[in-house]
Amino acid sequence: MTSLDKPTADHDGPQGPYGPQGGAGGGARGDGAAHHAAGHGAPAPDGTAPAGTVRADAAAADPVAADARAVTEAALFDAFGGVRGMVETVLPGLLFVTIYTINKDLHVSALAALAVSLLLVVVRLVRRDTMKHAFSGVFGVAFGVVFAMMTGDAKDFYLPGMLYTLGLGIAYIVTTLAGVPLIGLVLGPIFKENLSWRTRNPGRKKAYAKASYAWGLILLGKCAILFPLYWWADTTQLGWVLVALKIPPFLLAVYLTWMFLAKAPPPIDVFAEMEAAERAEEERKAQAEARRTQPEPERGA
Repeated sequence: MTSLDKPTADHDGPQGPYGPQGGAGGGARGDGAAHHAAGHGAPAPDGTAPAGTVRADAAAADPVAADARAVTEAALFDAFGGVRGMVETVLPGLLFVTIYTINKDLHVSALAALAVSLLLVVVRLVRRDTMKHAFSGVFGVAFGVVFAMMTGDAKDFYLPGMLYTLGLGIAYIVTTLAGVPLIGLVLGPIFKENLSWRTRNPGRKKAYAKASYAWGLILLGKCAILFPLYWWADTTQLGWVLVALKIPPFLLAVYLTWMFLAKAPPPIDVFAEMEAAERAEEERKAQAEARRTQPEPERGA
């Protein structure tokens, strides 16, 4: 179990220019020659391998870390909808605030936002794509439309989404404090690890806890900006700020999640374990059946 606590890799950012700049005269020429030699694989004066060779060897010797990184990127892309998911999240609200800014007509703005949400669902149906992101967008817009129509206040179009963001931010924090980070519950099935990270992969549980805290704090910070605007700003100001805050906080949270998980131990594929156990059980039964049906040798032969 102790090996699971160790990160599989340390994915730091790209290094800056290495080595000091050459001085004047002969010193500059000597440093430049040494740097040129190191770049072509020549050993350093102390007999060690050149820095470029060390980095290349490390990258070639760590394919597991590269694979884990690619799997993490793909899983996050799938979980959060990718570029299309972001477009489907932003477009209805953007259309609402654009139309309302122009003509101040609540009904036209709300119905236009709802219509474009339904259109996005139809497009996914025609293309036979996954529907979870489109449906969540439709429900969010529909709640906003109903709420705004009931109160007659255009700002209330945004209130259900703001309350959802507030509740989600609190849920990220509370579940992490309870020892069951919400982001782990969301991503566990996508990584085919389910809840194995809770008891069998403590390093990964720690990464999920960090990611959940990041999501919670980012969403609560977003709410700290939006709710004062809901009370004191007009509809267009609130709408444009809300549209502007759709993508950047989301991308920050996804990036932090990727960074924490890329440095964490790899997930335990519980589905592969179950399949291996089933195959082993089938082989055991086959062997037992073969022994049972094998004819006994004749006595006295």
